[in-house]
Amino acid sequence: AGSFQEAGVIQAAYNLNFPLHAVTASSAQCPAWSAFSVSSPAVVLETAENRPEAVVVRLYEAHGSTVVAWLQTSLPVKEAMVCNLLEQPAARGCLPLEQRGVRLCFTPFHVLSILLVLRQ
Repeated sequence: AGSFQEAGVIQAAYNLNFPLHAVTASSAQCPAWSAFSVSSPAVVLETAENRPEAVVVRLYEAHGSTVVAWLQTSLPVKEAMVCNLLEQPAARGCLPLEQRGVRLCFTPFHVLSILLVLRQ
């Protein structure tokens, strides 16, 4: 019911095409953990790629809207910067690390690649 944004079509498509796989583990309780979260349902975190001492995160705006979203991570990030699709830092430089995470601004269907340099 409603628009594709309201109906959660994008999330349902990801659930269908990339289902979770159960892995047998020990009986010990493990705390819940998530490496990343994004504050807006309009922004999809598409991929995160490991590099030596860094992670590249690619996100896109999927609802055709202009939105501000916060990228949060439990990783020990010391620096965040926008990079191009070749994963080279862009001219506009570093993004401030704030209490809520990294503030990202999206226009309709905009793709952003973020290089997160990790503390060692």
